Amino acid sequence: MPLFNSRLLIRVVGLIALASLFAGPAKAVESAWDATPEARARLLSAVDATGSDGELRFGIEFVLKDGWKTYWRAPGPQGYPPNLEWDGSDNIASAEITWPTPKRFTILGFDSIGYTGGILLPVTVKLQDPTKAARFKLTVDYLTCAEVCVPQTATLALNLPAGPAKPSKHAFAIDKARGQAPAPAGAGSTLSAAWLAGPDDQPALVIEGSASAPLSKADFFVDGLPGYFFGAPTFEDLGDGQFRATAKALEAPLDAVDYAKPGAEFFVTLASANLSFEQRTALGPPRAAASSGGGPGLLLMLGIALLGGLILNVMPCVLPVLAIKLMGALEHASAGRAAIRRGFAASAAGIIVSFLVLAGLAIGLKSAGVAVGWGIQFQQPIFVGAMAMVMALFAANLWGAFEIEAPDAVGRAGAALSGTGKDGIGNSFWTGVLATALATPCSAPFVGSALSFALSRGSGEILAIFAAMGVGLALPYLLTALFPAVARILPRPGAWMNIVRRVLAVAVALTGGWLLWVLFRQAGIAATLGALAAAALLVIALMKSDGPRRWAMSAGAFVIGGVLVTTLASAPKADGPARFAWAPFDRAEITRRVASGEVILVDVTADWCVTCKWNKAAVLSRDPVAALLETNVTPMQADWTRPDPKIADYLASFGRYGIPFNVVYGPGAPNGVPLPELLSADVVLQGIEKAR
Repeated sequence: MPLFNSRLLIRVVGLIALASLFAGPAKAVESAWDATPEARARLLSAVDATGSDGELRFGIEFVLKDGWKTYWRAPGPQGYPPNLEWDGSDNIASAEITWPTPKRFTILGFDSIGYTGGILLPVTVKLQDPTKAARFKLTVDYLTCAEVCVPQTATLALNLPAGPAKPSKHAFAIDKARGQAPAPAGAGSTLSAAWLAGPDDQPALVIEGSASAPLSKADFFVDGLPGYFFGAPTFEDLGDGQFRATAKALEAPLDAVDYAKPGAEFFVTLASANLSFEQRTALGPPRAAASSGGGPGLLLMLGIALLGGLILNVMPCVLPVLAIKLMGALEHASAGRAAIRRGFAASAAGIIVSFLVLAGLAIGLKSAGVAVGWGIQFQQPIFVGAMAMVMALFAANLWGAFEIEAPDAVGRAGAALSGTGKDGIGNSFWTGVLATALATPCSAPFVGSALSFALSRGSGEILAIFAAMGVGLALPYLLTALFPAVARILPRPGAWMNIVRRVLAVAVALTGGWLLWVLFRQAGIAATLGALAAAALLVIALMKSDGPRRWAMSAGAFVIGGVLVTTLASAPKADGPARFAWAPFDRAEITRRVASGEVILVDVTADWCVTCKWNKAAVLSRDPVAALLETNVTPMQADWTRPDPKIADYLASFGRYGIPFNVVYGPGAPNGVPLPELLSADVVLQGIEKAR
């Protein structure tokens, strides 16, 4: 038999060719490599088609040159995590990375968290329509480091056809990488407590918990305490599977007391040779306080909330209401001490009840998974328009156009509580409600700390903190109710009060004008003119004057308001002095710019946030800060005038639930240096220097 049979070979080749005609083209399940001298990356698919369930498993494979590393999602002070951008893709709804358990290593003398040699990052992609084909175009920005750090950008592309999905040759590797992620806490492995110990500028994080297996070569990594980075921990065996681990902070943010308070939530990933698990936890009070059930920690925050509410009284939002209340006490001084006492007590009740209502709304929204924050009702144009109308009515009332009477039900409730007739108690109650409504766009020192503690805890803490803040705001009213002689210290009633009423009317009218401007920024000129017209019609309906004078006054006010609104509409928004402009907020851009050595100041603001406007006018738009923002620091602004989940998530990542909020980033602080609520030039300059 000959060793070579030409006829057999021809038949085999023919059969292969025929089979290939019916098999169709091969389906691509990986992208091409995007390679640099330091690393290469590609996109892998676990299936060869989109299938039918709308969820696909992918992997991003990184192969690093010997000695090079890349980073985890919370990399430490000198790195940044891979950032994925799916721009140009078709049929993608969302994409989420599953992070394998990382390791700690040293780069350029700094502790960092990440991966050596290479890593496959599993990615879960949800499709908009699983019945259609999908095109994936992915840009990955990542950092590689050895003796130097080199930013990398990989552009990867992969198409999947529609139809039944079969596992690809990469399915096992992707599932194996997914299995290398830490397990959720449970089954004997869990954390029971976490707190900070030691000095505020360099504390140690202490965690306690239990492990289902003995810990060997253990470490833990923290994600979610902005500005903090902790070194390698020491572990203590407490017996019966219990452990305590302590890690000193290598980095701590400016004003650490305000940003690492009890209640701040974060993730802890514990890794050892034989197990790894991850748990979301919250900082408790120091161990000495925790042994008594956490009471002193809550008591401290109640005191902070009380002080923050008290300071709100002197903020520009609320101060006019307090002045108007004192004027009302003067006008009714002849009614005696009892009437003054009842009126101020009713106003205090209006404030406290309003804060309890806000607490209830916060609990409900939080339970429903909705982002909660201080002043978020001002993001809604309907609320802003309604408040502008209330301000118009209040100003007209102060000008003497009419007297506002409380609803009968409120008056009867006040009479029942006081044992007297109405005596203006209903009006006083609604004055307290108005003071609370006007307080919400303002933030004062200690308010942010109290709210962040409350909104990161349970319903009981939320109620307690909001109630304490309400008592703080109501404190001047309560003191006047207890000591009515305080109101009588003011000058005796006289003609001068008419002048003061007119001045207060103008102040309240300007507040209404500001609200109309906010409404214009949110909903446009048509909605703003509509609210203005509705306010004018309400004033006309309530005015005491009859005839042409009544209509002339209202028409004149409407024309003046319309001219004001039109002027505001045609004026450009001033976000800073002419010599610099604010860049739009972009978290990925922050990462890229910091990697290239830039310093960035992020300003989270809103048109309805009075404290934000003060910070900008008094500090950020004036030298020496403005000079740096013009030349050496990149100003970046996040506008929260309207609801924006990305900004809400950004605030929550710092344990914040209100604005103003400012953070400085730079090579020295890639995770950001949070700044206090009320800015000063010195504190901003210190933050910039630390970030630099």
